[in-house]
Amino acid sequence: MIPALLKPLLDRGFQQGALAIWTVPASLLLLFGVRGLAGYLAQIGLTKITHHGLQILRRAMFDKILTANLQLFSEQNASALSNTVVFEAQNGAVMLVSAVLSLTRNSLTLLALTSYLFYLNWKLTMIVAMVFPSVAWVMKVLTRRVHKLTQASQDATDKLAYVVEENVLAHRDVRLYGAQAKQAERFSDLSESLRHLAMKSTVAGAAMTPMTQMLAAMALSAVISVALVQSASSGTSVGGFVAFVTAMLMIIAPIRQLSEISSPITRGLVSIERALTLIEHTKNESSGTYTCTQATGLLTFSELLVQYPSAQEPALYIQNLSIQAGETVALVGSSGSGKTTLVNVLTRFVDRQSGTVCLDGHDLLDWQISALRAQFSLVSQQVVMLNTSVAENVALGLPLDSERVLQCLISANLSSFVQGLPQGIETLVGHNATQLSGGQRQRLAIARALYKDAPILILDEATSALDTESERSVQDALDRLMKNRTTLVIAHRLSTVHHADRIVVLEHGRIAEVGNHASLLQLDGLYARLYRLGLHSN
Repeated sequence: MIPALLKPLLDRGFQQGALAIWTVPASLLLLFGVRGLAGYLAQIGLTKITHHGLQILRRAMFDKILTANLQLFSEQNASALSNTVVFEAQNGAVMLVSAVLSLTRNSLTLLALTSYLFYLNWKLTMIVAMVFPSVAWVMKVLTRRVHKLTQASQDATDKLAYVVEENVLAHRDVRLYGAQAKQAERFSDLSESLRHLAMKSTVAGAAMTPMTQMLAAMALSAVISVALVQSASSGTSVGGFVAFVTAMLMIIAPIRQLSEISSPITRGLVSIERALTLIEHTKNESSGTYTCTQATGLLTFSELLVQYPSAQEPALYIQNLSIQAGETVALVGSSGSGKTTLVNVLTRFVDRQSGTVCLDGHDLLDWQISALRAQFSLVSQQVVMLNTSVAENVALGLPLDSERVLQCLISANLSSFVQGLPQGIETLVGHNATQLSGGQRQRLAIARALYKDAPILILDEATSALDTESERSVQDALDRLMKNRTTLVIAHRLSTVHHADRIVVLEHGRIAEVGNHASLLQLDGLYARLYRLGLHSN
């Protein structure tokens, strides 16, 4: 009878046990699955937000570099700007995001444990709370130290990167003159300086944790002493005392972790500050509002004064000069006479201190900067090529038309060069096209100028570094390029300016003589003397 009555109860117990056996593991799996999924999604979301923000920041910095006042490039070298845009911004963003996550998590833990301590014993908690101002003061002092050291480390890193950049660009000269040992010593000194700063920064950052732990240990000792007094006088229970001490020991971990994130937050902020300084405190080039699709090319100068900040005398002073549309004017003079400064004023790469310079009757300052520079093409001795295709280098900044590019290359006497390329005009030129000869690079620059078809052409020592055969080929292409354009020719070799309509002779930044080749020789002045010197030197 009894076993028969117990059987349903036993069956129900077995069923409930079996249900528990399956329910508990399933609940654990579900719990850990939700936790893992939440962590996975949180990491992906955080990475997406971080890198999206980083992309916006980098784009803003690069846009600033493209539009910044040219003074930026005299104050900062290329390696420092590259380091800021590429590395500093990323390191700063990653460190800040990781630190903010730890800050949020540990702050909430600290708040919860502090509230629990107040609930257990507010008197003892007040002793614990006295630690917080001391910790804050320690973090403030050491953080300030880390901030200064991080800025110094950034400057040292820029200097080290600049040495590497210099030696990469000047690798031939360094080897030719046997300067490897000197450059290695220079690199080693800067590396040692950077290591020294890194050690100082680590010492300052690492000091936060032991100092914080010592303050926490002092608070714990005080709490235990006061708790023993309280237990003797008011009969505090052992369980309450143990609960309070346990909670206090648990609070040490978030305090220590909060002190440890001070260093990465500081380093991240310094990196982001540098990026924001570039964006917010770098002025853009000044620009007017006047635009014109195609200028005629009339240039007038009146009381033009240019003086560089460190110079005692003006680099350029022109009282009155007019260059007619379609005229070819040669600018000659010894080094430092102001020839390059004059053309840099025209393209707004150098701004004047006073006077007026007008294009088609409109002051250069009134022109929109992009519209102004669209009126000029430049062929110089130093030809810069980007690491893209031949076609993209020719059509630089303009919509690419392959057929027109090919025509410009043929006009620049580069038809045989293009035929020898493995992929034609789509062939990559490589880093600054160093595998090309000087003549090929000059003619590519001429093809670029032909493609732009600007009304004003500037030839800055375009053939000075070429041999006779290459010079003839380049000069032939230049003759095609100069037709129906206002042309300014800068030349040291005066034998190349016979064809100019007028020759302007500059001396110490001022116009000394003006005339054509024959009249200036007949005048027997500065031009004639320079011309004779040039003939003798050749």
